[in-house]
Amino acid sequence: MGNADMLARQFEDNRRRLHAVAFHLLGSAADADDAVQTAWLKASRADFAAVDNLPGWLTTITARTAVDQLRTRSRRGEQSLTDSPDLESAPTLTAPAADEEVLRTEAISRALLVVLDRLSPDQRVAFVLHDVFDVPFDQIGGLLDRSPDAAKKLASRARARLAAGPAEQPRRRAEHLEIVTAFLAASRGGDIPALLALLAPDVVRRVDPVLIPADVPTQVRGATDVATETRRFTQRARAGVVLLIDGAPGIAIAPGGHLLAILRIGIDDGGRIHTVDIAGDPDRLRAATLQLPQPYRR
Repeated sequence: MGNADMLARQFEDNRRRLHAVAFHLLGSAADADDAVQTAWLKASRADFAAVDNLPGWLTTITARTAVDQLRTRSRRGEQSLTDSPDLESAPTLTAPAADEEVLRTEAISRALLVVLDRLSPDQRVAFVLHDVFDVPFDQIGGLLDRSPDAAKKLASRARARLAAGPAEQPRRRAEHLEIVTAFLAASRGGDIPALLALLAPDVVRRVDPVLIPADVPTQVRGATDVATETRRFTQRARAGVVLLIDGAPGIAIAPGGHLLAILRIGIDDGGRIHTVDIAGDPDRLRAATLQLPQPYRR
């Protein structure tokens, strides 16, 4: 077998991993496809005769290509998903897309992708490559033109931003997480009885006008009306994920892992939901602190 044939076979054998690396860095299946294709073109034109570890070398080329895209996107202020505020036009998750399958296969959740979008490009690269794909820090440092120690610090800062610190009332937070998770599950299924059991009788739902059609009021009051309305938006609930929003359990609506709206859930002393505040205004989204409910584990 010639060297070119060997490289082609190695590339195909590693294609799934290379695509996963690019996807976790870029957050878009289409961008990941482009990065992998570009990596193949670069690899096929390079002199790899002296390369001892072809899979590692291919990972480095793919990661470097993705890093270049990530930095270019950051400089231009681009997003990997449409800016359209209309959630009704956002992709639904009835049939999981290829990028969602990658997430499940790699045991990484949409929640992680949401908070990864809050990191700087270099923090994202250091965390994803080391904590998700076990790339050593000396290799990551080379990709980022930094020392291994600097790459390690970037990953550490990323971890600190991803996960919240200890709660002052851990039992209360755990209880609220259960309530919010149950609310999301009931919303996805349009389960009116379950919603009524979770909502306080005088619950108030508020929403930014930018998120709703003209015929939907910005405020709805009462458990029956709020629960009934939820059936209209089961598709967007399927793109929801439970996160800590400014330290409290809430829900992010994030098709493909990209944030479109957040739901702050107010819970009374009796364990009933008394407010649902839905924000989609870009300034409100940028101002929110989003964290994983628990420390990320591979």
